[in-house]
Amino acid sequence: MTPDGTPDVTPDLELDCRGMLCPMPVIELARRIGDVGVGALVAVVTADPAARVDVPAWCRMRGQEYVGEDAAGDGQPRHLVRRSA
Repeated sequence: MTPDGTPDVTPDLELDCRGMLCPMPVIELARRIGDVGVGALVAVVTADPAARVDVPAWCRMRGQEYVGEDAAGDGQPRHLVRRSA
């Protein structure tokens, strides 16, 4: 647990998509999701505001689990995806 009581989430793979704009963070996620096993957690770090919509939509279309959003160590938004298939 973190000091504020939220779960400490450690991804199996973190994708640094800082500076990338739509649709590149989702393209990178699609390209790299196969690098982890089923059940593993992938984090997509990006400040692109479209990712708040794009990543969950991609998960729905691809049968993956959108876990939610938190922040990377530097405060950048981090979108968490669990590989389901």
